[in-house]
Amino acid sequence: MSTRSRKSSLGTLMCAVAALAVMVPAEATAQSGPSPYRLVDDWAQLPDGRPMGAVGKVTMDPDGDHLWAVIRCDARGFDVTPSRFGNECVDSDLDPVIKFDLDGNVVESFGGGLFIWPHGIDVDPDGNIWVTDAVGSNNIPDGDQRGHLVYKFGPTGEVLLRLGTPGRAGSGRDAFNSPSDVVVADNGNVFIADGHNATGNNRVMKFTSDGEYIMEWGQTGYAPGEFRALHAIEMDSRGRIFVGDRSNNRVQIFDQEGAHLATWTQFGRPSGIAFDTNGQIYVADSESDIVENPGWEMGIRIGDAETGWVTDFIVYPWGDPAVRLGNGAEFVAVDRDGNMYGGEPVPRNLQKYVRVR
Repeated sequence: MSTRSRKSSLGTLMCAVAALAVMVPAEATAQSGPSPYRLVDDWAQLPDGRPMGAVGKVTMDPDGDHLWAVIRCDARGFDVTPSRFGNECVDSDLDPVIKFDLDGNVVESFGGGLFIWPHGIDVDPDGNIWVTDAVGSNNIPDGDQRGHLVYKFGPTGEVLLRLGTPGRAGSGRDAFNSPSDVVVADNGNVFIADGHNATGNNRVMKFTSDGEYIMEWGQTGYAPGEFRALHAIEMDSRGRIFVGDRSNNRVQIFDQEGAHLATWTQFGRPSGIAFDTNGQIYVADSESDIVENPGWEMGIRIGDAETGWVTDFIVYPWGDPAVRLGNGAEFVAVDRDGNMYGGEPVPRNLQKYVRVR
């Protein structure tokens, strides 16, 4: 796998113009050089012969020695009829919330039967696990009380809290519409990206650790502070909120009160965001293609979290911009040694990229 800095002339022009417009350095493009990573084949193994399902978000445990991942239940892909994507856990009791050690072994799992399409995950400072169900209403069976929910679990899987209206989309304080991701601040406040659909609520909701509503911001649109499919939400070491505004092909940055700080367009079509302890940002782009984001390629872009300067691009080697499947790493996590973990929903892989230089 190689690190690549090239983009087509169209992609470079779009990046430069947008960067100038939002006061991001125009030189914030990837630098050339050999890849600093080596891909580990067959890193993650599920127990009892369970095949790998579509992988949602991955995130590091606060202990630094474990990785949490959302792994959906049905391992079948687009080659089956009907296609199983968007409701892979609807008829399964398999656990979708899985904890791995850094050798790829499962050490904990739970959540079976509670989700239809588990998607986002984060671990709070107390070790509790927050998981979103981003299923669309069209994939919820009549009368089913799952979906449009956010769960808070204890470290071994006991349900501590459930936010949302079971099985029903909504736009009020007590409801979500396909919540895609969640991040928890050091003080316990919870920020939920609501939601997965470009025409949905398109807002960030803020709650206390006990689930009390605090505030929200955002709506559907293109202006700063507006969104079209909030696919990822993450927080840097300064407490700034980074939102992967995927259908707008940009990352937006906010403070914890919702004030817009910056917009970055140099990270492609952002599906997942992570930070390391050295002030680096990692953005997974699993959807850039000839329709959604012409001139850009799928892969993981790495840059400076302060300036937005992109230093490395780990291209997805099997990606084809002419094939609109949405493949490659959709979410990314980074351990303390700089190794990356990429969750791939369509190829159904959980990859480890070992830092070698």
